[in-house]
Amino acid sequence: MSDKPVTLAAVTGAHGVTGEVRLKLLGEGIDTLSQHKSFNEGALTLTKIRSDNKGGAIARFAEVKDRTSAEQLRGTALSVSRDALPALEDGEYYHADLVGLAVVTDAGDTVGSVIAVQNFGATDIVEIELDPLPAKGPKTFMVPMIEAAVLEWDGVRMVISADFKDD
Repeated sequence: MSDKPVTLAAVTGAHGVTGEVRLKLLGEGIDTLSQHKSFNEGALTLTKIRSDNKGGAIARFAEVKDRTSAEQLRGTALSVSRDALPALEDGEYYHADLVGLAVVTDAGDTVGSVIAVQNFGATDIVEIELDPLPAKGPKTFMVPMIEAAVLEWDGVRMVISADFKDD
């Protein structure tokens, strides 16, 4: 769908004094992340990773030698090129492919655009920002990524059922 890099994790801070970092995992977990040795176009080389037993990970990068260097990475997204990722099956997607898509209803009404994809445990949920933004009231709403709500999507737009659009 896109040739932009796909973000798999983000550095949330330093861990210890030897240069390890804490990671927030955005993909399928440590096993998926550990399949990649190079991130951010070769700027960071993964040498070690383990679970933090809290849903995140602790990682060591060859380029990070101490806590000060690790702290400087806080907020850094770890991304890989799309061609480094496995091919997708029908109905599968990377969150990065959905963010930014224009959203319309099956009735043809323009809604807005996808600004985020969340998962609170049951299924992915897309957050849609209304366009135009209303003067009052909510500026966004959420739709579950289920067949009844999201009818189709491609590299340009997402079609949702009009029944799921906030009015």
